[in-house]
Amino acid sequence: MFQGTGSDVGKSLIVAGLCRAFANRGLVVRPFKPQNMSNNAAVTADGGEIGRAQALQARACRVAQSVHMNPVLLKPQSDIGSQVVVQGRVIGNAKARDYQGMKPGLLAAVLESFARLKSGGADRRHRPRRRHRADRRHEGGDLARGFRDGGRLPRQQVPRRRQTV
Repeated sequence: MFQGTGSDVGKSLIVAGLCRAFANRGLVVRPFKPQNMSNNAAVTADGGEIGRAQALQARACRVAQSVHMNPVLLKPQSDIGSQVVVQGRVIGNAKARDYQGMKPGLLAAVLESFARLKSGGADRRHRPRRRHRADRRHEGGDLARGFRDGGRLPRQQVPRRRQTV
C-alpha cells in the first residue's frame, strides 16, 4: 500500500510506474484503490465507471480495466455532496455526513472486489491510499484504513513534493 502525506503527491503515478515495471518482468499485476474521489471517471468495457488513475494503472499493467480496481468512486456534485458509484454503478447521491453512515456497508463491496482481483491470479496488487494515515480528518470509518488494517498490508509512504518558485 502506498500512502502519501497529502493529495497530489504522486502516489498514483508511482503505482502506475511500478505496475509497468512488474508487468515488464512477467508478473501479473492489478491496481486497486478501495475508495477514490474524482470528477474524471473512465468507462470500463462493461460500461462501469472507475477513477482515471486506476484506468491508467490498468493500462500500465497491460490488462483490461475493471470496476473491481476501484470499487467505490465518489464524484463530487457540490461542496457538500457526491454521486456514489459502487462497483461501477451509480447507487445515488450523498452528502458528506450521510456518506459517513454508508461506509460500513460499502466495506463488503471493497472486500469482494479485492477478492475478485486476487482470484484472477495477480502476483501483486498495488493500492495507492488517498491520504497519510496521520491525517485526522478521515479518522474512523475510512474504507482504505479498514481494508488495510483487515488485511495487515505493508505500507510505503510517498512524501509531499517541495514547491519551487
